[in-house]
Amino acid sequence: MSLLAVEHLDARHGLLHAVRDVSFALEEGEILALVGANGAGKTTLLRSISGAHKPSGGRVLFDGADVTAVRANERVRRGIALVPEGRRLFSSMTVEENLLVAGRTKRPGRWNYETVLDAFPLLRLHAKQRSGDLSGGQQQATAIGRALMTNPRVLLLDEVSLGLSPVAVNMVYECLQAVIASGATIVLVEQDLSRALRIATRVACMLEGRIVLEGKASDMTREQVTEAYFGLRRSDASGAAS
Repeated sequence: MSLLAVEHLDARHGLLHAVRDVSFALEEGEILALVGANGAGKTTLLRSISGAHKPSGGRVLFDGADVTAVRANERVRRGIALVPEGRRLFSSMTVEENLLVAGRTKRPGRWNYETVLDAFPLLRLHAKQRSGDLSGGQQQATAIGRALMTNPRVLLLDEVSLGLSPVAVNMVYECLQAVIASGATIVLVEQDLSRALRIATRVACMLEGRIVLEGKASDMTREQVTEAYFGLRRSDASGAAS
């Protein structure tokens, strides 16, 4: 049984059909890189999985249970955590306070204040600093650490590198290695195709709300993903979700 399964999911923003008949399954310990151009539906898909956006059709199954109608805060308690695009920290609160607030509803597990600081050592240096005063990379690390404080079974990371300098991106991904090494199950939205292919076990490419290419990262070339990304050979894309 898959840890996370999305079945024929549809999601809309008013008249905009953002996610169209998307299906995929994720096993425990897998890292799925979700790639696609801006407006492809990636963020809406993650928000639908986390409970932040109500789908218009289809189902989300978590550990065999249908959670499609379950509220977002309850999904967190069950083990689904979203790091949203733009971080959305409590800017007037310190790094420490942001982490500890998230830990109030935590599940049992390995992640706590000290283990998060061990994984993201730069946060230890800024623990008493207001999150609104941090650099973009430091804020992203804080947002990921905040999600880990809930001890998620599935971690949804939306646009990890968006708006960050190359140095900050490298720093964040270096820290993420400890999370990956722990056996975390991750869905990662990432614009950097090379980085996504390096860390993911599987890749899914979205185009106009649909998954048009999906498979093991080791079986895909950058050229295949790029063609699906831009819709250059859409009719030939293999492995698309049904």
